[in-house]
Amino acid sequence: MNTATAACVKMLGFKVVVLATIIMGVALLPASAVAQTSHVVGGNMGWVIPLGDAGAYATWASTRAFAVGDKLVFNYAAGQHDVAHSSKAAYDACNASLPIISTTMAAPATITLTAAGENYFFCTIGRHCALGQKLAINVSSASASSPSPSPTAAPAPETGAGSPTQVPVAAPTPALPRKVGAPVPSADSPSPVTAPAPSTDRAPMSYIVGDSMGWTVPPGGEAAYTTWASDKTFSVGDVLVFNFTTGRHDVAEVTKTEYGSCSSSNPISKQTTGPARITLTAPGEHFYICTFNGHCSLGQKLAINVTGAGSPAPTSGALPPSTPNLNSPSPAGSTPSENPGNFASSTSVSGLSVAILSIIVAYMI
Repeated sequence: MNTATAACVKMLGFKVVVLATIIMGVALLPASAVAQTSHVVGGNMGWVIPLGDAGAYATWASTRAFAVGDKLVFNYAAGQHDVAHSSKAAYDACNASLPIISTTMAAPATITLTAAGENYFFCTIGRHCALGQKLAINVSSASASSPSPSPTAAPAPETGAGSPTQVPVAAPTPALPRKVGAPVPSADSPSPVTAPAPSTDRAPMSYIVGDSMGWTVPPGGEAAYTTWASDKTFSVGDVLVFNFTTGRHDVAEVTKTEYGSCSSSNPISKQTTGPARITLTAPGEHFYICTFNGHCSLGQKLAINVTGAGSPAPTSGALPPSTPNLNSPSPAGSTPSENPGNFASSTSVSGLSVAILSIIVAYMI
């Protein structure tokens, strides 16, 4: 073998080694690109006192995996709640005078998880923590494919208010959430949610009130049904479907005054058999309550604004008019999409891969 041939073979071998190294690096890039996840605490319920279900936030956390770099979004009304990132001792005792990592009063609060292990959060206002407004999670050092078990939380006392139905928490799937930063209405009677102005014709829609939660005493109080209605457009001809157990709830349409005072002495109409279907026949404000003792004052009430015929189709929560399948919960009750970083990460990895491969081709030539 002459000198020129030996030099060519040596150079070719060097190029093969470099090419193999680059290919291995490109193959490993997708595995190392970890997308951050934003978790809206409590889903549609938000960050409130979970009336009737002190373990609501433990249930919510049990279906999720938390990793360093993820964000927790606490939706609440400023001045009514706050969120403290605390030690376990402060969390267990619901005592803000014990070690606290940070306290946020501005709403909504977004907290980035910076440390692996157990993380604890609670509301420091009044007895909110003792009534169940607290969250304990386990954070892994990297994104996991299955939920991490939540640390054992100290039991919170029952509120003793009625016997509300516990809401099953669905695994996170893409859906339209309550807008981050939207204030949670106060306990005072709210004005009905104003629907967008009409623009194009559409067919009548059927709405399952509360989606998978149904018509019950909501764990989040009155804000639950206000939040449910906030992203929907109601028009004359639409149908409201109230899913409830006959004998445990009912639904009455009442005046605004009776709605505010939770009075049912002179209802416009009343249905006692579930599920109840109510067709919206007139534009304007409509008010609905449950007349069972204490249910309305605990939040089982709905106020909506109905537009005339020819409103734009709602973006979520609506079904074609039909009898609902009570065994299949509506998908609109799920929590918001929690992977905003995936697209950006995939795009950057793909672009880098193309650039490297282009360099390889040019190098081999």
